[in-house]
Amino acid sequence: MTRYRNLGLFVVLAAIWGSAFMAIKAGLEFFPPVLFAALRYDVAGVIMLVYAVYATDSPLPRSRADWTEVTIGAVFLIAAYHALLFVGETDPAVTSAAAAVIVSLSPVLTSGFARVFLPSERLTPLGIVGLLLGLVGVAVLSELDPSNLLAGGTVAKLLILGAAAAFAFGSVLTRRIDSDMPIETMEAWSMLGGALLMHAISVGMRESFADVVLNTESILALAYLSLAASAIGFLIYFDLLERLGPIEINLVSYVAPIFAALAGWAFLNEVPTLATAGGFTLIFLGFVLLKRGAIRRELRHRFGSGATPTD
Repeated sequence: MTRYRNLGLFVVLAAIWGSAFMAIKAGLEFFPPVLFAALRYDVAGVIMLVYAVYATDSPLPRSRADWTEVTIGAVFLIAAYHALLFVGETDPAVTSAAAAVIVSLSPVLTSGFARVFLPSERLTPLGIVGLLLGLVGVAVLSELDPSNLLAGGTVAKLLILGAAAAFAFGSVLTRRIDSDMPIETMEAWSMLGGALLMHAISVGMRESFADVVLNTESILALAYLSLAASAIGFLIYFDLLERLGPIEINLVSYVAPIFAALAGWAFLNEVPTLATAGGFTLIFLGFVLLKRGAIRRELRHRFGSGATPTD
């Protein structure tokens, strides 16, 4: 039963996070992009803080290491990632599926950054090939034309690539911090700090609440991103991370684009292109090459030493 429960939650998480790209695309019709992202995490941060108070004995950061981890999370995992992602998705040439596929490069970039900033990890020749495959996948997806780099949504897709890089970089930096803070507390304060930073960026970009259009569609988009994609999604993620480990949970990044494509097609009439499929394939192959050792160990743990696939 536990196996089916984990599988069910995995699919639910992939569906929630994949369809979030469609919700972002839909909501951007009614909100300035960075203000939209900030409002999302105003709501999600408060919900996560309430949950941290309920679920942990340490709902407040206490040490310098705790606050350092929160700062990294706020700057890179929340503010930089979401500001770049939301601005990138304002381009009509960027479909929900394309954005999801570019973001799925994040585990590949995380592995690459880890080899640079974590001394215990080194990038092997095959690992370098994997990293390059992932980057080539983004180039294929972006349909880069050297003669006209500003056409066809290329700049917007590169902004989303920057979002994935910010998330990957922040993930690696947090691993360098020796903090005992519960993950729920870190996420809650990172969300609130990231939201504050995005409000400041929004003001700097001259975005205004006067440009917000409140109607059923805009409220549903904001509610879905705040409650489902952020609050519920992260709670499922934390549960599966503890049960499955980082290798299996990373695969969510490669299932989410399927649901992003389905949601974009169903609600926004977006049709995925061959470039989307080709870019996704190259990024996934890059991930397999980079994480081949961990994947091999995971398979041996799951199916070797007398274990069976139904254990």
